[in-house]
Amino acid sequence: MKEKLCHSVLLDEEKCKGCTHCIRRCPTEAIRVKGGKARIDEERCIDCGECIRTCPNHAKYAQSDPLEAIGHYRYSIALPAPAFYAQFSTGFTLGKLLYGLLELGFSDVYEVARGAEILAEEIKKILRSGHLPPPLISSACPAVVRLAEEKFPSLTGNLLPLDSPLGVAARIARSRALEKGFSPEEIGVFFITPCPAKVTEIRQSVGDLERIDGAISMAKIYPLIINMTEKLQDISGIQRASWKGIGWARSGGEQESLDEGEYVAVDGIHDVMSVFEKIEMGELNNLVYCEAQACVGGCIGGVLAVQNPFLAKVNVNRLIRKYSVFQAIEEKEWDKLARQDAFRRKKPFIARDILKLDQDYKRALEKYQIIEKILDRLPGLDCGACGSPTCRSLAEDVVREKAQEIDCPFLLREKMLELSREIFDLANKIPQTMKNDERGKKTIEGS
Repeated sequence: MKEKLCHSVLLDEEKCKGCTHCIRRCPTEAIRVKGGKARIDEERCIDCGECIRTCPNHAKYAQSDPLEAIGHYRYSIALPAPAFYAQFSTGFTLGKLLYGLLELGFSDVYEVARGAEILAEEIKKILRSGHLPPPLISSACPAVVRLAEEKFPSLTGNLLPLDSPLGVAARIARSRALEKGFSPEEIGVFFITPCPAKVTEIRQSVGDLERIDGAISMAKIYPLIINMTEKLQDISGIQRASWKGIGWARSGGEQESLDEGEYVAVDGIHDVMSVFEKIEMGELNNLVYCEAQACVGGCIGGVLAVQNPFLAKVNVNRLIRKYSVFQAIEEKEWDKLARQDAFRRKKPFIARDILKLDQDYKRALEKYQIIEKILDRLPGLDCGACGSPTCRSLAEDVVREKAQEIDCPFLLREKMLELSREIFDLANKIPQTMKNDERGKKTIEGS
C-alpha cells in the first residue's frame, strides 16, 4: 500500500512571487514554479526546510501544533530537544528550563538529550559487533533519512537500524506515565522541535515512534519561557542529561558520545549529499560512522530555532562544560529497556523509486534517450527561468509530460525567431497573379 504523505513545510501562495530562489536550493528538486507560483512535489519533498531559509518573501513556512493541544490530555509530557537548551544564554540552568515547561502546563518532562545518551550506548554495541556494512549512517535526522531513501536508495542498508533519540525518549516517558496509573488515552507526549522534518516524522509515524501526539515549535515556546524568567525555579530531580546527550544539539556531538573511531560529522543538506556521493562510490569505506544532519551546524540550525546558530553553539559548549558528569545507566534500567525493545526502529527504511522514469525498463531507457536529445537542445545554463531547477530537470519534466520544451525562454525565443523569419519570408513572396513584368505590367506566368 502506498504510504500516506503529509508535510509540515507548506506554501502561502499569496506571498509567493514565483522568484525561483527556492527551486535552486531544494536538494531533491521538489519545487517547480508554474503560473507564477511555486509548487511543491509531495513525493520528493523531505521537509528539510531549505526553502524556508531561502524564500525572500517568507512564502514557505513550517506547520506545528499549538501549545493548547496539551489540554486534550490529562497527563501531558514535554520532550525538549537538546537544541532547545541552546536557545538560552547564561543564567538559564536546565533545571529552570524544565521548570518553565511545567509552568506552561505540562505534567512532566523527559529530556531527549537523556534519550540520546542512552541510545549512544546501544550504538556503541552495534559498532563493536561489526555486523553492518560500514560506514553506518546515523538515522537521528529524519530529513537525512528521507534524503537517503529518495536520492541515495543504495545507502538505505547503511542507515543505523535504531530508533532516534526522540523515539527512545518518548518510549521511556510514556512508560513512566503508564506506571503512574494513567491510561494510554490520558497520556499526551509532545516534542519541542527545532525543525519541520521532525514534525513530519511524528505525523507520518503514528504508532511507530511509540505514539508522539504532537510537535510544538521551539519558536513558540521560547518567548513564553523568556517572559517568565523572574519566576523560574532551579528544580532538581527531573534533569538527568549530561554532556553526552546535550552535545547532540550541534554537529559533532553524536560522534563525541561514541567511542574513538574513524567517524565523520557532516552538516548542511548539500554537504551531506556530497559525502553520500562519496560513500556511494566507495571512497569512504575506511569510515566507521557517519553523523549527518540536514541543518548547518546541526539541530541548532533548525528553521524553528530562534537563536543565531553560532551563538547557540556557544551555549551548547557552555552547557557541556557545566553538565560534565554522565549518569551511568543502571542495570535494571537496561533490563527494562530491553524488555520494552526500546531501541528497535519499527518503521523500515524504504528505497523509494520516485526518480525512476518508468517502471518498465525498456520504456525507461527510451525516455532516458529522449531526455539526452532534449538536453542537447537546451542551453545548459541551469538558470531556473523555466520554473525547473536545472535543464535536466526540465527535460525530465517534458518526458513525464509535466512541462514542454518551450518553457525554456531561450528555446521559446529561438522558436519565435524561426517563426518570424518564416513569416518574413512569406511576406516577401508575391503571388504569381500579382507579379509585374519588366515594363511594370502585371503578367501571368506562362503567357
